[in-house]
Amino acid sequence: MRPLRVIRNALLVVVACGASLAWAQAWPTKPVRIVLQFPPGGSTDVVARILAQTLTASLGQPVIVENRPGADGAIAGDFVARAEPDGHTFFLASNTPMMQVPLLKKNPPYDPVKSFTPVSLAGRYIYLLVVNPSLPAKDASELLAFARANPGKLNYGSYSGVTQLMHTRLKSVKADTNLVNYKGEGPTVTDIMGGHVQLTFATPISTQALIKEGKLRALAILLPARSPLFPTVPTAAEAGLPPLTAGTWAALFGPARLPADITVKMSREWNAALQKPDVREKIEKLGFDLAGSTPEELGSFVGEQLQAWSRAFREAGMNPE
Repeated sequence: MRPLRVIRNALLVVVACGASLAWAQAWPTKPVRIVLQFPPGGSTDVVARILAQTLTASLGQPVIVENRPGADGAIAGDFVARAEPDGHTFFLASNTPMMQVPLLKKNPPYDPVKSFTPVSLAGRYIYLLVVNPSLPAKDASELLAFARANPGKLNYGSYSGVTQLMHTRLKSVKADTNLVNYKGEGPTVTDIMGGHVQLTFATPISTQALIKEGKLRALAILLPARSPLFPTVPTAAEAGLPPLTAGTWAALFGPARLPADITVKMSREWNAALQKPDVREKIEKLGFDLAGSTPEELGSFVGEQLQAWSRAFREAGMNPE
């Protein structure tokens, strides 16, 4: 009987493997959702929609961008973490829901490592310190001087882990501003132009045209060297601002237990989209530095970034709440 049992079990394994292979070959069988933590109009939303168009053609199914803003990205992250791991729901996450939520919430709704399957890095953000042009500050030193002389008079718009961390950094150099929380970059920038808040750190995707039109003023850029997109804008170090020591990035994740074959296929299609000349031209001229990866490389990167962000939050005195 033992040989028969061995043969039967072997046949079951073969059938299971064949079913898994057939499933992966058939995938996707319906529209694929890319969930974002931001509302429409911000940098991540623009990047996602450009990539979704390319992926729709390569996957043979519509790729839909779904905005689920709020709670520092925890709403979107929790939604994807609970989704069926069938390859039809992904999370294009920035460092905010993957770093800030698990590190600064005492009871986070998910674990950045255990609750997700790494698929691929998407790229890195560039951040500019932008202000309302009516503000009597032509450069960062004048802004710091004004904030110190008028504590609590300026409103600072925050919508991400980066913006919250930089608000704390400004407070560390005695630039006292009121923190006003937003659900996304687009609404924050809109309110700066409207004068409801006076400053924030935002990406070129949402600010570049407005800076050229004189509707926003850029005082510094969070890069080690000046950007060709903004050659006259000084770096944070040149402007005398405290540095950002952790990375600013976006990456694609699936729910935990996403089948390996689907993970590999989605990663391959995602990276192929990142390499298309028309995609690179559309996105990189907006100030988003495209960079893909393998699932394994993204997994290692997330572990490294958790250490870097944990250290940055500790140095800024930001503790779990």
